[in-house]
Amino acid sequence: MKELNELKEIKDTVGETEGNAAEPAPKKPRRSTKKAATEEKGADAPKRTTRRKTVEPKAKKPGSVLFPLPEQNPGEGERDASRPLRILMAGAEALPFAASGGLGDVLGSLPAALKARMGDGVDIRVVMPLYGQVKQEWRDKMSFIGAITVRLAWRQQYCGILTLEKDGVTWYFIDNEFYFQRENLYGCFDDGERFAFFSTAVLDLMNRVDFFPDILHAHDWQSALSVIYLKRRYLSDPRYAAIRTVYTIHNIEYQGRYGFASLGDVFGLGDWDRSTVEYDGDINLTKGAIVCCDRLSTVSRRYAEELREPFFAHGLEHITRRYAEKSTGIVNGIDVNYYNPAADGELKVPFDAADPAGKAAAKAALQEELGLEVRADVPVVAMITRLVAHKGLDLVRHVIDELMEQNEMQFVLLGTGEKEYEEFFRGLGARYPQRAAVIIDFNKPLSKRIYAGADLFLMPSKSEPCGLAQMIACRYGTLPIVRETGGLYDTITPADPTQGTGNGVTFATYNAHDMKDAVERGLGYYRDRTLWTKLMKNAMEADFSWNASAGQYEALYRSLL
Repeated sequence: MKELNELKEIKDTVGETEGNAAEPAPKKPRRSTKKAATEEKGADAPKRTTRRKTVEPKAKKPGSVLFPLPEQNPGEGERDASRPLRILMAGAEALPFAASGGLGDVLGSLPAALKARMGDGVDIRVVMPLYGQVKQEWRDKMSFIGAITVRLAWRQQYCGILTLEKDGVTWYFIDNEFYFQRENLYGCFDDGERFAFFSTAVLDLMNRVDFFPDILHAHDWQSALSVIYLKRRYLSDPRYAAIRTVYTIHNIEYQGRYGFASLGDVFGLGDWDRSTVEYDGDINLTKGAIVCCDRLSTVSRRYAEELREPFFAHGLEHITRRYAEKSTGIVNGIDVNYYNPAADGELKVPFDAADPAGKAAAKAALQEELGLEVRADVPVVAMITRLVAHKGLDLVRHVIDELMEQNEMQFVLLGTGEKEYEEFFRGLGARYPQRAAVIIDFNKPLSKRIYAGADLFLMPSKSEPCGLAQMIACRYGTLPIVRETGGLYDTITPADPTQGTGNGVTFATYNAHDMKDAVERGLGYYRDRTLWTKLMKNAMEADFSWNASAGQYEALYRSLL
């Protein structure tokens, strides 16, 4: 594309541009000489709880919100109700452009779901960095809007703005090769500076493209400063003062913590901003965004409650408790078209809730592919997970040999992670040939065949803000076995054998033998074929589409107007 071919030349020559009148030309980027320090904090152990009963939550009125509305921003005017609702989402990653985790799934799916639901009633746009990892096929579809100078403390940095449209959503990409042409999306010594630049660019972009949203929705610590800067530096302009903000925590473990040497030099904040971002002796960007946002959201109702407890909040429980009145939780969805056993190219025989016969063929094919004994009467228990401690692998490691020796079952694991877990599960596969298959790999096609071919899906997480795997498993008629935490609690209802209700098996306490008991209950349900057929149908019919989540986000946005 001509615009893209000219981009490098424009970067070298850009001086003053539209939307930033009287600003000098951007200087060559300088590396910050100060490295920000981070510090992890410990947490208390959780209290023991009793196993949850099968109780349906009370229905809420359509469009209702959980907490009182915050007061309006000073200087805010009335929104023109005749025009579409304007939403700008800001985040550090999004599928299919560049992603490393669950945040990318959300930003890649939620905007399109909102557009599909609200149609012409919404103008939704998303802004993210233009990483080197963005493939050329997407770059070829982008148009170059122009360039602005972004001021960050003493720096004046080049910022190119590119755009494309996908699924009715306008995407903006922030270009600065010094900050975003890196080997990885995160993990650089100057991440604080990189995402302070990005957050400033999010706000300055509004003026350049003449799009001042009704709602700025920032995701995770990398865009937290966009909320902080808006409230601390931009409110003198009435166009910015009218913007309401939503800040979503996807995983509170990652907070954006830095030493106070970065306050002015890196973040461009003054001593008068110190109290906004100070927490436990550090700059804490997540804390600052919680204080400044109009509404705080998390990725499940249960996680919103858990974040007020020391075990889950990673040191921020005092802040989450203080601002509980403006917090809520909305469970993520999954792409039900991509995860669709009725039209999945990885499966030889399609199936769905109305006609689940093809699942038996998927199971036999999986057993044969992984070298397991092909037996329809033996239940397959599967895990697809990152091999890290908070996924509950210590529980599995403690009792998996007991389970294998005391029960007729097969075990399948797919994932990569910490070396100690990789070695343990490799050893498990060697101890139980034809009964256990362990694949240390990240393999998306194989994961779908495992979801389809397994009978039970084990997910005993210590903490799980939302979780997607349990919803994907349900989609393929594979009953999840989960610990009652975060989004696992919200999405999986424990089976009631007497009524044939529920879509999984749950346990409450983070205890290896409680998990073992849950697995054995699931194995017992499998042997009752009438009950099992009902439970499998319940799981497949559960609505985990993004449309359901988008409706709750729409209600949240409208509650702020």
